[in-house]
Amino acid sequence: MTDDAPSADERPLPDIDNTVPHSARIWNYWLGGKDNYEVDRVVGDQFSTAFPAIADNARAFRHFLARAVRYLAGEAGVRQFLDLGAGLPTVDNTHEIAQRVAPESRIVYVDNDPLVLAHARALLTSTPEGRTDYIDADVADAGKVLEAAARTLDFDRPIAVILCGILGHLGDEESRDLVARLMARVPSGSYLLVCDGVDTDPVLNEAQRRHNEGGQVVYHLRSPERVATFFGGLSVVDPGVVSCPDWRPEPSPFPPGDVHAYGGVGRKS
Repeated sequence: MTDDAPSADERPLPDIDNTVPHSARIWNYWLGGKDNYEVDRVVGDQFSTAFPAIADNARAFRHFLARAVRYLAGEAGVRQFLDLGAGLPTVDNTHEIAQRVAPESRIVYVDNDPLVLAHARALLTSTPEGRTDYIDADVADAGKVLEAAARTLDFDRPIAVILCGILGHLGDEESRDLVARLMARVPSGSYLLVCDGVDTDPVLNEAQRRHNEGGQVVYHLRSPERVATFFGGLSVVDPGVVSCPDWRPEPSPFPPGDVHAYGGVGRKS
């Protein structure tokens, strides 16, 4: 591990194409954010018209992530986090939650949207004891991600690998391969956090099918049982791989609504 890698504010900022929708910006729109373009809002509205509960699903993802990161930094004692497909900053990002519990935590974000990189320059603040960094890469490129992450994270110590809402953008073989490569690289005592949309509602399934026909931001809904297979070989933390609002629930300002997203946390022995 080295500390001399170029930081996000030292990297050239790629051009942002505001004519093509991007999943990070669409989710930002559903979460009530302002970091999106007209094309993202159009696609987001088309989906929410077909499935009005999508905003509840998006909030359920975020609340699950927050609870799981607090568990990892607190009860599990993890001090390193690799957050793939981090998306645009919202309230209580991974580094904010983890460093609130353990100021010495190190967090590496991975995304390939230029707008996310632009915000990363302001986002990547850190406690003096810890560190945050951003990797501009396709999350499916495990080799590049792991090589770059090693500049900030110590792969001889436990790491929490976070894949929240990202595996659905990958096909079955590609998603299995990504999880396998990431978890093979991290040491014993590391954790996997996965949260993804599931095919438990016919209305959502049809809305997603029509959305995928556009071909620009494809997402594969899987059964809860298929999501659970990502934790093969790991010790799954109670209460298991469950509907997001049911994972160690806490009071929330947002009702769960019709949430069709499952998440879980597993530990590598």
